Amino acid sequence: MSTQQLPVVVIGAGPAGLAAATHLVERGIEPLVLEAGSRAGAAVREWSHVRLFSTWGEVVDPAAEKLLAPTGWTRPDPATYPSGGDWAEQYLQPLADSLGDRVRTGATVTGVSRAGRDRIVDADREQQPFVVHVEYADGREERVLARAVIDASGTWTTPSPAGGSGLPALGEKAAADRITYRVPDLKDPAVRARYAGKRTAVIGSGASGFTALAYLAELAKSEDGKGTHAVWVLRRGISGSTFGGGEADQLPARGALGLAAKAAVDDGYADAVTGFRTEAFERDGDGRLVLVGEDGRRLEPVDEAIVLTGFRPDLSFLSEIRLGLDERLQAPVELAPLIDPNQHSCGTVYPHGHRELSHPEQGIYLVGMKSYGRAPTFLAMTGYEQVRSVVAAIAGDLDSADRVELTLPETGVCGGAGLFDTPDTQQTDGGGCCAAPEPQLVELVAPTAVGTAAEEAPAGGCCGS
Repeated sequence: MSTQQLPVVVIGAGPAGLAAATHLVERGIEPLVLEAGSRAGAAVREWSHVRLFSTWGEVVDPAAEKLLAPTGWTRPDPATYPSGGDWAEQYLQPLADSLGDRVRTGATVTGVSRAGRDRIVDADREQQPFVVHVEYADGREERVLARAVIDASGTWTTPSPAGGSGLPALGEKAAADRITYRVPDLKDPAVRARYAGKRTAVIGSGASGFTALAYLAELAKSEDGKGTHAVWVLRRGISGSTFGGGEADQLPARGALGLAAKAAVDDGYADAVTGFRTEAFERDGDGRLVLVGEDGRRLEPVDEAIVLTGFRPDLSFLSEIRLGLDERLQAPVELAPLIDPNQHSCGTVYPHGHRELSHPEQGIYLVGMKSYGRAPTFLAMTGYEQVRSVVAAIAGDLDSADRVELTLPETGVCGGAGLFDTPDTQQTDGGGCCAAPEPQLVELVAPTAVGTAAEEAPAGGCCGS
């Protein structure tokens, strides 16, 4: 069998992976989707309680909709906002079902290489097919040969730690019983009881952090949640861009999410600690957690910690592949400047496709959330356009592959994201492009509450939405 007759292996049956498989089928190329979870969209299902800030109209791939149409599937109202659970059940699972046995679940990819060639060997390298090592849930192992590999495995399984240096804080692993790295589902009675009436540190300043703050504030207002309080731990200071673009965000629910977090602070349900980079987790005499900063500051004890500092790609199973990755973001070299949060946070990402996603090892592509490496703010529509271009390139249709068109909604925030503070910049109350002030400890209780936009908006956002 020639290499061209082999399937294209797609790693991950999430939104980008299933879209890639759909585009392959559309072009007459056989895909094999390998999903580590027991069902399609396994990672999405783990945040099923979180509502996306993108509408149904923005999270359904056009090619997938065409594939689903003969099955009688109809897209939900494109103007409404699905939860993660809705997305998985009403779109991802039907799409996986329509692909049939091209999707294998319980299949964990443990390695990718060139057949008979480790990463050192040059001889005839490009002529060899890829070999993908798979471990199944029942203990079986298999080697699958592939003409190309599309890695859409995402970053969900590798959350970043609380430590300000990018490494786990001292004592972080030992405090695992009181730390979660996901937005908790407070509608689950057992989870709700864990946080009700407790003091919880929320570490992180992105959409997930906003969501956790809003959820905890909602709990604090309820009958069974009296005494619930959040301590919002930020590595940066407070500036006009801290809460996102608000009403200037072209994704209204994303803007409202930041306003909901601001309301949690304004209404006294959360205090903010700024310029705090966590060095250690210690225990007080009652077993509660004491966060210690790199500058020696010690926060008041908390009962729980929710660490939402982003995600990072798992590159361990690609160790025998020659990847070209940016040294900071761990994203493809050509893509990294377009998404670097050190430079911008506007949400406008230049159109990009197979060329920006290519590597020295021809025929392998990292797509979807994983393509962004450690950069945040990935949107599903970005992934769908990525895989359309990549599949066209694999099919040899470079005209289509290079015709990349993508317009993303503005966040309402421009300028650098301020991943590291500039000490001498001034604080501002306006929305826009201001860096943060010198690190300080503040308690925010503003005199005015946020408007109804935050109260009426969907409940949250998500990575990969």
